[in-house]
Amino acid sequence: MPLRQKNFVLAAALAGLFSLGAGLAVYHGQAGAASTAAPAAATVDVAEVIGRAVTEWQQYSGRLEAVERVEIHPQVSGILTAVHFKDGSLVKKGELLFTIDPRPFAAEVARAEAQLAAMEARVAYTASDLARGERLLAENAIARRDFDEKQNAAREAKANLQAAKAALNVAQLNLEYTRITAPITGRVSRAEVTVGNLVAPGNGPALTSLVSADRIYAAFDVDEQSYLKVVSGSQGKALPIHLGLANDEGYSLQGRLSSVDNRLDSSSGTIRLRALVDNPDGKLLPGLYARIRLGASGQRDAVLIDEKAVGTDQARRFVLVVGEGNQTAYREVRLGSLQDGLRVVESGLKAGERIVVNGLQRVRPGDPVTPNIVPMGAAVPAAAKG
Repeated sequence: MPLRQKNFVLAAALAGLFSLGAGLAVYHGQAGAASTAAPAAATVDVAEVIGRAVTEWQQYSGRLEAVERVEIHPQVSGILTAVHFKDGSLVKKGELLFTIDPRPFAAEVARAEAQLAAMEARVAYTASDLARGERLLAENAIARRDFDEKQNAAREAKANLQAAKAALNVAQLNLEYTRITAPITGRVSRAEVTVGNLVAPGNGPALTSLVSADRIYAAFDVDEQSYLKVVSGSQGKALPIHLGLANDEGYSLQGRLSSVDNRLDSSSGTIRLRALVDNPDGKLLPGLYARIRLGASGQRDAVLIDEKAVGTDQARRFVLVVGEGNQTAYREVRLGSLQDGLRVVESGLKAGERIVVNGLQRVRPGDPVTPNIVPMGAAVPAAAKG
């Protein structure tokens, strides 16, 4: 190849290399510019911290207890002839529950009535004889000794009459005891003794038991600090109490504090309280589990936020506050009780501040955000928005 042609080819190759280097330089310059550009601000739900007066509630677990509980025992001996109730039914005060064979007791009443009639006749005779003796004594026609005997016979007849009346009352009472009735209105248990068995008074097993149904106790144990803060500090004011059963999501029942035990259990550090709950339909039964909320006697100002706004940093709780320029900042908070679906913040926030309530996982402290303003407690996930 001629020398001139070789020089031309070499010049063309060098020109190509310079062009490739310039292209790479332009490419790297554009990539560097792109890498230093600020990231786009994430869109998150932001709500304003609420401040309002709240009633402070404490949650406990307890059991329902009967206000009145009666064990039914026989008061006379005899053969049980009838059971007049269905197991577990509601009965009214005075309603017949059991019948014991009344015939021996009816016969005893008849005997006592006859004895009373004889004593009444004896009293009438001795009274007439005493009146006749008084006339004879006035005429000195009877000895003083005979008159004293007539007077003593009259007194003895009156005493025997009183004894006969008492015996009749006992016989009638025993006859009445053959009809065993409900001493209170409530729910009866099962019959522990069946018809045909001999029953007798004493310390033997009860025939059945009966618990009151129109009202019921909810018993629960309160820790020492809560007692000193809420119960003892109420100064006699009524404390609101709400109850929920095992199948309730909320607290559908209301009660009132009935009694506080007279001592603190040193082994558990708790004191027993009982709330009185109305039970007009009789559906609440002793022994049922109950969730109990005990409220303070007054209200206090509190700061409230949605629990979805709270993040966890090891053992600490925090929120992201949206400040000037819509930039987030880390803020540690101390949480309190739950109030109508919102969580009380004891420290770390003030009413009126804005915090991220949804999208916490998409931003970090110091990141700028595009706030989507929502009411506190009404935040919905971004995926659910239309």
